[in-house]
Amino acid sequence: MTTTRSNFVDLLDPSFRHIIFDEYERRPEYYSQIFQIESSDRQSEKMSQVTSFGLFSEKNEGASISYDDPLQGYDIEAVHGTYALGFRVTEEMYHDDQFRIMKRMPKMLSISAKETIETIAWSLINNGFSGTYVFGDGKELFAVDHPLVGGGTGKNTLTTAADLSATSLKQAIGDFEETTDHRGLPLRLKPNILMVPPALEWTARELLHSGFAPDAQTGLTDMRVNPLRERGINLFINPYLTDPDSWYLVDTTHHQLYFFWRKPLSFESDTDFNTGDGLFKASMRFSRTAADWRGIFGSPGA
Repeated sequence: MTTTRSNFVDLLDPSFRHIIFDEYERRPEYYSQIFQIESSDRQSEKMSQVTSFGLFSEKNEGASISYDDPLQGYDIEAVHGTYALGFRVTEEMYHDDQFRIMKRMPKMLSISAKETIETIAWSLINNGFSGTYVFGDGKELFAVDHPLVGGGTGKNTLTTAADLSATSLKQAIGDFEETTDHRGLPLRLKPNILMVPPALEWTARELLHSGFAPDAQTGLTDMRVNPLRERGINLFINPYLTDPDSWYLVDTTHHQLYFFWRKPLSFESDTDFNTGDGLFKASMRFSRTAADWRGIFGSPGA
């Protein structure tokens, strides 16, 4: 599609004092506050796992020690996708525009690019409860039965999905901190972020920051302290979460959420020799994945 003067006659009329333009101040990046950002120089990034050892066994005097072998874990591959967008404007439209809107359109490509990055990055979480999107262990990102290579299963979601409340949050923290590695050894995870959509902001603030127990019975005689407040869990309001009931715990020292840049956002422009039309485009290549389910715990709500 080509932008012509007939499409934007208002931009040619100097009698208009102002033209409302979609150029509002944007909020800072969100994906880079959680994802581990890395650069890539290949068409995809492959990740694998090697388990730890089991527990030591007692050795009797003069007896031989026991030997153990690490086990091969699951493989993950993140294939970089190419994302691009452009626009075309006639020579006449570009020069006759009284408000210089066409000259500012390339900046709008950068805004579209930013929203694309955030949308694709957070789709990893938004689709985390869908069986359509599975990872190396054959399970969705959030599951109650992630198979462990050493035997047994692990989970990073509640056994029974629940809305955000004091009861469900305490249960989630307890389950999260019981997470083990593939050999059943505790990882000692400690959630330091509670990530929620805007719809749950006030509920989350009350849970984390109330001076008294948020699930306490109302009444002046109930003065129990709020144990969640002492946890030091930070609140992260994420507008890119599509489910208004979903909520997540994150241990930023351990999670395996990766965002790989294969080619950063770049801009190009040219002129069509035959028509004089201006051609503008922007493109980028990246991928995102979860190398492991440990380090993030989620609930889709009841």
